[in-house]
Amino acid sequence: MNQKQIKNIVRQVHLWLGLATGIIVFIISITGCIYVFEEEIRGLSKKEDLLVPIQEKPFVGIEKIVLNFQKTEADQKITSIKVDQKTSNAAVELSTKKKTYYFNPYDGTLISTGTQDWLTTVRKLHTSLLLGDTGSFIQKWSVVIFTLMLLTGLILWFPARIKAITQALTIKWKGTFKRVNYDLHNVLGFYASFFLIVIALTGLFFAFKGVKSAAAFLTGSEVNEGIKVESKAIIKEEPLAVLYNRIYTTAIQQYPGANTVTLSIRKDGGLRLRMLYPYEWSRKQNTFFFDASTGQLLRYKLYKDFNTVDIIEASNYDLHTGKIFGLFGKIIAFLASLIAASLPITGFIIWLKKKKKKKKTQIKAV
Repeated sequence: MNQKQIKNIVRQVHLWLGLATGIIVFIISITGCIYVFEEEIRGLSKKEDLLVPIQEKPFVGIEKIVLNFQKTEADQKITSIKVDQKTSNAAVELSTKKKTYYFNPYDGTLISTGTQDWLTTVRKLHTSLLLGDTGSFIQKWSVVIFTLMLLTGLILWFPARIKAITQALTIKWKGTFKRVNYDLHNVLGFYASFFLIVIALTGLFFAFKGVKSAAAFLTGSEVNEGIKVESKAIIKEEPLAVLYNRIYTTAIQQYPGANTVTLSIRKDGGLRLRMLYPYEWSRKQNTFFFDASTGQLLRYKLYKDFNTVDIIEASNYDLHTGKIFGLFGKIIAFLASLIAASLPITGFIIWLKKKKKKKKTQIKAV
């Protein structure tokens, strides 16, 4: 099989995978493009909810906040509580499936209530296409296909002659619409592909446990689920507010210095406490898992014990969003995602033009 035949096969694979997943790739890319700046957007749009006037008072504690929440929303189940330890006047965010409640950190009073904002919808579109588990399944396999398309696209981009490489790296703006569209797909796709491969692979790390296992194998480290805790201690039943406050207070006393502390109720019903510490490259986070009814510690994972695959996992989100390289990295991730969103459109136009040309040729032949 010669080079031309190989490229024809690759071209067909690239074409039909693109036509099959084009809309999904567009949605995932454009939502990812927006969500890169989620922190900055929320910081500006929710400033009044996120910050209160500074007072010379200590943190009121989780117990009073949960009790105040239960007085007004007794029928609603808490899904997470987030405390900003770094900013003393930051509101405590308590979330349910439908709403987020912002509480004053000094007296525990409710500041405001908000339904899931448009950024939450953007995130859900990105991760599940707003279709729940079915959408998550479609999304993750579309990312697999997109990764294959990036690789086949690089093969197709590579010019047959070295002399033509300059032409393959530039957009001929003065050309016809057809030529400009082709260059936008071909040239921009080439430049963005190196960043998009990183974004796609880090996305697959979230979606497939096998990717994490592969990373462990390649780095010679083991997937670490944390240290299990076996205890026969009898713990008395406690009100929810007291239980959550005990878990939180014990954690910040034993492991001080965290920027944020988030207590969340997982899908399996268990409790997870995540403490995020100041970091530069890979996230420094301590994670604790508890029995939801008793608050008994089941297992924990400390960043000081991280092996190579743990560091990769801790760095994955920041690498996926470009945050690992600061604002510059976010801008690069934004531009790469924007180009990714354009590829299904320019690719479809290329296919449509060729199809029309082929149809005209057939008519003339008849």
